[in-house]
Amino acid sequence: LLLWVGCEVALGISQDNRCVYLDNAEHLDAVGLSQDGDVVLGALINFYLLPPTLDLSFTKEPYLQSCSETNLNSNILASWHRKKELHFISKLLTVFQESPVQWAQAVVFAVEEINRNPYLLPGVRLGYRIMDSCTRYPHSLRAVMSMISGGNGTCETTRPAKLIIGDSASTQCIILSRVLSPLRVPMISYLATCVCLSNRREYPNFFRTIPSDMYQARTMAQMAKRFGWTWVGAVVEENDYGLQAVQAFQEETKGTSICLAFVSTLLRERLVKDVDRAVKMVQSSSARVIMVFAWYVDVEVFLTELVRRNVTDRQFLASEIWSTSSLLLSNPELFTITEGTLGVAVRSAPIPGFEKHLRELHPSRYPQDTILRVLWERTFGCSPVQNNMVVSQSGLPPCSGKESLEGIQNGVTDVSNLRATYNVYLAVYAAAHALHSLLACTVPTSSDPTVSPRCSSPDIITTQQLLDHLKHLNFITQLGEKFYFQDGEIPAVYDIVNWQKGPGGTLQYVLIGRLEGPNLILNNSAIKWPGNSNKVPVSVCTAECPQGTRKVIKKGLPVCCFDCLPCAEGEFNNVTGSLECYRCPPEFWSNHLRTACVPREIEYLSFKETMGISLMTVAACGAVTTAAVGVVFVYYRQTPIVKANNSELSFLLLLSLKLCFLCSLVFVGQPSLWSCRLQQAAFGISFVLCISCILVKTIVVLVAFRSARPGSAALIKWFGPGQQRGSVLFFTCIQVIICAVWLSLSPPFPHRNLSIQGSKVILECMVGSVTGFSLVLGYIGLLAAVCFLLAFFARKLPDNFNEAKFITFSMLIFCAVWITFVPAYISSPGKYSVAVEIFAILASSFGLLICIFAPKCYIILLKPEKNTKKFLMGK
Repeated sequence: LLLWVGCEVALGISQDNRCVYLDNAEHLDAVGLSQDGDVVLGALINFYLLPPTLDLSFTKEPYLQSCSETNLNSNILASWHRKKELHFISKLLTVFQESPVQWAQAVVFAVEEINRNPYLLPGVRLGYRIMDSCTRYPHSLRAVMSMISGGNGTCETTRPAKLIIGDSASTQCIILSRVLSPLRVPMISYLATCVCLSNRREYPNFFRTIPSDMYQARTMAQMAKRFGWTWVGAVVEENDYGLQAVQAFQEETKGTSICLAFVSTLLRERLVKDVDRAVKMVQSSSARVIMVFAWYVDVEVFLTELVRRNVTDRQFLASEIWSTSSLLLSNPELFTITEGTLGVAVRSAPIPGFEKHLRELHPSRYPQDTILRVLWERTFGCSPVQNNMVVSQSGLPPCSGKESLEGIQNGVTDVSNLRATYNVYLAVYAAAHALHSLLACTVPTSSDPTVSPRCSSPDIITTQQLLDHLKHLNFITQLGEKFYFQDGEIPAVYDIVNWQKGPGGTLQYVLIGRLEGPNLILNNSAIKWPGNSNKVPVSVCTAECPQGTRKVIKKGLPVCCFDCLPCAEGEFNNVTGSLECYRCPPEFWSNHLRTACVPREIEYLSFKETMGISLMTVAACGAVTTAAVGVVFVYYRQTPIVKANNSELSFLLLLSLKLCFLCSLVFVGQPSLWSCRLQQAAFGISFVLCISCILVKTIVVLVAFRSARPGSAALIKWFGPGQQRGSVLFFTCIQVIICAVWLSLSPPFPHRNLSIQGSKVILECMVGSVTGFSLVLGYIGLLAAVCFLLAFFARKLPDNFNEAKFITFSMLIFCAVWITFVPAYISSPGKYSVAVEIFAILASSFGLLICIFAPKCYIILLKPEKNTKKFLMGK
């Protein structure tokens, strides 16, 4: 009701029964064509593309541009002049478009074809009313309200349109669908692709013969994924068509590595400013692939400005609205920037007989067709004559009447690739088949050829009934294809085109693939990239992380922008672009590139390495030195100094020291079961034998001097040579027993140490029982401590015959070495712990050898005059 009230308010009724629009605009039918019929179909075609209206200050009465204007408003021209944007003016004038003329003729041709067909709507004559929408919703709304009401700007009326074919722009379709939905008037668009129009709750009366942008966005996302483009820029119209397309693209790429570098919008009302901003974004962005969803006239302005600023190294992804535009393909200024463009195009299909129809067009056949008159003026430079009168105000000379479109090649007569035109043709046939079903038309069939072709009266049908039949539409097209609407949509079919250089250096689009449903088929070898190259352009924010590294997303940036960090030691990654590295198995370690795991190198203290050789050399020197001391003592065994030092214990001590030096050799080499057991047993027993000898010597010294006191003579009898040997044997047997129990219950064993970080496996001997190892060391330490205390107590004995001070000093060295050994051993990794133990053995052995035997050898070899009983007993 409100709609009809709005219509009445918009019209003024004069006394002479004529209706005139209050804004004094031209009559609606001044731009368009019509034919009456039993059922009239309305069609909206945007023949003219209006320039932007720059004055949006809302401080003055708005200026409603007429669809037929050919010059800019003087105020707009002055505004552009002040802004020094004159290089845009030629692109922003009112544009008469040739392709929509072909779309309008597709309506005419389809209606005439249906009216001649005895098997489709027999007895029912279709009519049409085609009007210009001017790509502006005020014009679209006025035209639609006129068509569904049957008005035409005067009080003359025609049959109301039962269905609207159009509009071409998504924004207009959204507005029109919301207006027509309460009236239950169906509309079928041939070019509106906005995803939002798939919402059946909001747009229940909307149908279309072109796939939704969801499939177009999915196609572009699949192409970006296939060619490795993870950093894509977007330039889109600031309307439902462009914004919804970007949103659909983001939905399709969610969860993938594809990101939008930027989104720049173009609004025709501020095109100059928006183009400048978009070009600057393209210039500053590292994205080399630019997705463009915009009307082809606006795209031309955008591309022209890119060329002017010498930005010609981008790869464009074209939406269906400009991917096959002859205006852009034929513009030589754009060849350097548009070559290699990949585009999603509405599928092409032939219309039999349509070219003949177009070639036979003539103003004399369609005298009311104002668009045909304009086409004649633009093509032949003359004004058509009707009833011997020039009907145009163009000022052109009259036509001769012999002009013909035969041999003329332009956007109207070119039927080599009928894309949007075929969609219009399908929309008319969809409406006709829905009417055929609604009117319960009967036609002769092979099973019943006697049936007379007839339909019910079309006067009683309603738009609601027609809407219901459109929802369940199902028919076979002229090409033998099955056609139906599924929730107002048709199955997605797209052509994928590539702009390539043709003969003479001009550009042409070449079919290189196809999308059918979810399946994208591309012939990669047929693609020519910018510069006629066969190399796929690279468009990434960050190059794919190589093997051996992992992605780390940069904070505050999209997931496509990341750093590549090398995998840590012991981790690898053999896949490019991975988000994580993987730990190597325990027996393996990463190579230096971190791309694979290699077996760890086995490490132990080897006979062949420098450290092993050095320690063995020192041990051998110690053993040889000990043997040399033994030779000296044997040779001078009858001298007082050798006799005075208990030669039997001295020889036993030298033997034990030699064993201490030699036991260190067992620690060098690859650990095995027997070498691990022998190491600790030989070490423990050798040192206990050595310390036992020193302890007994210390006791002997003390006893010898104590027995010289009155009443102590019997003391020496209890510690004679037999008791001394027995004591050494007793002390040593205790260690032997400890070692035997340890080796029988929990012996040492070889172990592959994997806990130490690095590329090596440490092969070492584990002590087995910590208690057993502690008892061995503790027992050695106990004997050493007792020996130290006894030697300390004997420090005041006569100097010339006092071994106690040398034993004390040797025990100090021994204890110091082994006390520092414990923390050094624990903190040393791998083979170095073994080296520390060998060093402790050698250091303590040399300490004992030097401190105890060096003074004696000095007297024997260098001071023989002191090797007398008189000297030794001098004090």
